[in-house]
Amino acid sequence: MSNQGAIPSNDQGPGLFKRIWRFLRHPATTISAGALLLIGVVVGVVFWGSFNWSMEMTNTEEFCIGCHEMEANVYAEYTETAHYANASGVRATCPDCHVPKEWVHKVVRKVQASRELYHKALGSIDSPEKFEEKRLQLATNVWTAMKKTDSRECRNCHEFNSMDFVLQEGRASAAHSDAFKEGKTCIDCHQGIAHSLPANALEAYKEKVSAVYD
Repeated sequence: MSNQGAIPSNDQGPGLFKRIWRFLRHPATTISAGALLLIGVVVGVVFWGSFNWSMEMTNTEEFCIGCHEMEANVYAEYTETAHYANASGVRATCPDCHVPKEWVHKVVRKVQASRELYHKALGSIDSPEKFEEKRLQLATNVWTAMKKTDSRECRNCHEFNSMDFVLQEGRASAAHSDAFKEGKTCIDCHQGIAHSLPANALEAYKEKVSAVYD
């Protein structure tokens, strides 16, 4: 008996897009639990590796001075200090002083730094004149952060408990001994240790920064 003229069957299954959508909604019905676990592990490793690579890539001195605002201003000043060149040959780079070592604090700092991209786009400090106008504000922001963390990044290299005051030059020995007794932190005395001080720096520090925990 001829099948000519028969009504086409509707049992051909769903179309391509429907199959893709079904897979995305219910992958476990198509792929075994073991395969899903393996895919999840691979995706997790790739994501974690990419995240950490990005963190480390943005944590280098080359990245920090990648914009002319930093290279032409604060970096140029830093190269004239003991943190850049000294008798021991130990150099403290930008991230050593401005980025925490601990992972959680580092992530927080990176999130905070995203605001700098906004001001980069606005051109807030894209000329020496604009930078000088903002220097006191920028310095105060850094000083306040360091005061709140008890100069955490300084203490990666410098710690009162590790200092031998007898071996220090007389004035430094007296200052460090008094600071230790009075509970001071590094930034209380060393605001201009790596960069030029803005005008009225001491007054601004006393007014806005030294009162953080007072």
